[in-house]
Amino acid sequence: MLLPAMLCLLLIIVVPFALSVGFSFTDQRLVPRPIPTRFVGLRNYERMFADRLFWQAIGNTLLFTVLVVPFQLTISLCVAMALNAAIPFRSLFRTISILPLLLPITVVVAIWAVLYRIPTGPLNAIYQSFAGSGSYIDFIGGSGTAMVSLVVLSAWATFPYQMLIYLAGLQDVSGDLYEAAELDGATAWQRFRFVTWPSLRNVNIFLLIITTIQALKLFTQVSVMTKGGPNGSTTTIIYYLFQQGFTTQKVGYASAISVFFFVAVTSIAVLQRVFLKNEGDR
Repeated sequence: MLLPAMLCLLLIIVVPFALSVGFSFTDQRLVPRPIPTRFVGLRNYERMFADRLFWQAIGNTLLFTVLVVPFQLTISLCVAMALNAAIPFRSLFRTISILPLLLPITVVVAIWAVLYRIPTGPLNAIYQSFAGSGSYIDFIGGSGTAMVSLVVLSAWATFPYQMLIYLAGLQDVSGDLYEAAELDGATAWQRFRFVTWPSLRNVNIFLLIITTIQALKLFTQVSVMTKGGPNGSTTTIIYYLFQQGFTTQKVGYASAISVFFFVAVTSIAVLQRVFLKNEGDR
């Protein structure tokens, strides 16, 4: 029963990764050359660790992850708690809340590009109503605002996934716990702190790991909206890998970056799993 799934994983994941490991020790190019591909040993890795742009991409990726993960999880939890409450038209609001998840990410980026447009985009129109005519914020082109703009865009685009998981976790919390807390005179904040939050421990651990991995793989938003600019301030490791592998056609060097990225992401996920124990784990 497991054989078909294992064969798919072998063909889709294991074999390409093994090829990447092999290519990382060569000067493989995307387009074949008259000169045969040569074995270069660790030269691609040496070049990678000495490359300033590589470390800038690493820093940008980590900065994005640190900003977007808590922001996105907070939004998801707040929306889930609101939709879990007994509010009018709750089913309608639940349906509306998952709409961003149904749109292709390229469509979402295109919509936000219009919102961020200067000087007449909707967000700048709102800003001009306070700051005066002619004023605007260069959301995408400013070094100080481009990354924040990507964080807001990305959090809005994918928060319904985390929200749905939080909503399922909230519905699994026993109502008897809330009734007991109310009888003891607990306030709304105390019910959240001592009942809701501890009950969501396993959900929080799962979402923290998944959202972190998702953030580290940021690519489409950068590729469509900022192209890694301005001045490389939004170039992420995946976008840098894409540039090296497809734009400059240095497949060997891009393979070395992909191997490093795989090891780094796997290590982060393992460390999170080691230090964040599920309820009931020893």
